[in-house]
Amino acid sequence: MTANVDLYPTRTGSPQTMSPRLDPVVHARNQRRWEGPLSEEALSRYERDGFLWFEGFFSMDRVTPFFDELKSLARDASLMQSDSVIADPDTGELRSVFNMHRISERFDALTRDPRILGMVRQLLGSDVYIHQSRINDKFGFQGNGFNWHSDFETWHAEDGMPRMRALSASLMLTDNNEFNGPLMLMPGSHQYFVPCIQQTPEQNWQSSLKTQQVGVPDQQSLQQLADRGGIQAPKGPAGSLLLFECNTLHASNKNLSPWPRSNLFFVYNSVDNALEAPHGAQAPRPEFLATREDIRPLDMEDPWEARSAVGQATAA
Repeated sequence: MTANVDLYPTRTGSPQTMSPRLDPVVHARNQRRWEGPLSEEALSRYERDGFLWFEGFFSMDRVTPFFDELKSLARDASLMQSDSVIADPDTGELRSVFNMHRISERFDALTRDPRILGMVRQLLGSDVYIHQSRINDKFGFQGNGFNWHSDFETWHAEDGMPRMRALSASLMLTDNNEFNGPLMLMPGSHQYFVPCIQQTPEQNWQSSLKTQQVGVPDQQSLQQLADRGGIQAPKGPAGSLLLFECNTLHASNKNLSPWPRSNLFFVYNSVDNALEAPHGAQAPRPEFLATREDIRPLDMEDPWEARSAVGQATAA
């Protein structure tokens, strides 16, 4: 299969039907499938649902410094003027901060944590690098939601990610409950690619990161997939971890509660799945949204990580 063959055409301007995915979900095969911390039961759940949920993966004292750093970033006037910081379209408050692993040494170290990276390597069947990192923040009474979408559809169309060989690790920096806009996912939706019709406008990322309109599946496809697999919203305390496959459909509602909802996201991509030219856009998005320049494999040898893993290796 040549690299320039588009296996997942989308945003062509013409209606297209959803189709079964052409890539495996768990990429480690045969005997290598068990070379990692995840059991066969966990691997099977990931293949079936498209995500894994680990309640209380890290203790509260481990995640509190990250939330404190987020509050400090929100007070940094120069950072708030950066393109990598997205403001809420209604309130102007901080909504997302991208490129977190470049901004913060603490966040960079977390991407290499052996407990997370071991699972990621096992699921993707290769060495990995950070495709994107971000914090999504919803302040109490004001944080807007995110429309239904597949991350892969966006990364394929606008970044040129060729295959479904990436995943997101989302760490809850605050409690996620039914009231403050938790992430909702459609189990099993990752087994189908849902193309979108509308072509990508120039510089679409400047508006889509605030309110996504392009790259949203049609309601008929969403209805079919929801009827088939339902909708789940993993909820739990700060320190909980969600791993979800790049093609799993997900969304979140507005935060109408008084409690903030802040989640950290690291997107891991296989080093064998490096970005090409965009498949559904005129030009690639900026480096802070889609890494092209530094795709060296992450390693787990950092001493900070080794200390953080002591006494915790069995908790997953």
